[in-house]
Amino acid sequence: MSRMTEVSSLTGRLLVATPKLADPNFDRTVVLLLDHDAKGTLGVVLNRPTPVGVGDVLEPWAELAVPPQVVFQGGPVALDSALALAVVPGAGEARAAGRDGVLGWRRVHGAIGLVDLEAPPELLAAELGSLRIFAGYAGWGPGQLERELADGAWYVVESEPGDVSAPDPERLWRAVLRRQRGELAMVATYPDDPSLN
Repeated sequence: MSRMTEVSSLTGRLLVATPKLADPNFDRTVVLLLDHDAKGTLGVVLNRPTPVGVGDVLEPWAELAVPPQVVFQGGPVALDSALALAVVPGAGEARAAGRDGVLGWRRVHGAIGLVDLEAPPELLAAELGSLRIFAGYAGWGPGQLERELADGAWYVVESEPGDVSAPDPERLWRAVLRRQRGELAMVATYPDDPSLN
């Protein structure tokens, strides 16, 4: 297996913070990887809602956002920028059949894709199954994520389209771990503060 194949294979997967990850920016986070190649990695934290309503910053998109209809902190980088993720049901099957995607939406993995926030929302409204807005993103330079993985900071697991629009994002870390097989499912029961155990 070539290094490039190994690197690019993580796009669309989830990084789930291990209990030993000490960085407060990523404590108990679930990160969806949007791009992962030899140049670095970009993802968004799926489980950090902010108190800011989507309507307060991107009013035209507020109606399409799924509850909770707030902006999520996608990571510590570029907090003054916004990106949107949406699930388009049937997008994977359409691509397999050779049909173009939805205008204003770029597929990342399966039915999950990035939305062009400059596009008119009504252009996408009929196609979207869910939409979530993120301020900022998580980024890693070349080889940085691989080093963190080798240090045991993250679990890498498969994503599901519902992860993007989890109705109770604060519980997503435990929910993603709980659906894994074997010992990894047991990590979901790890206490918030092990010293209190």
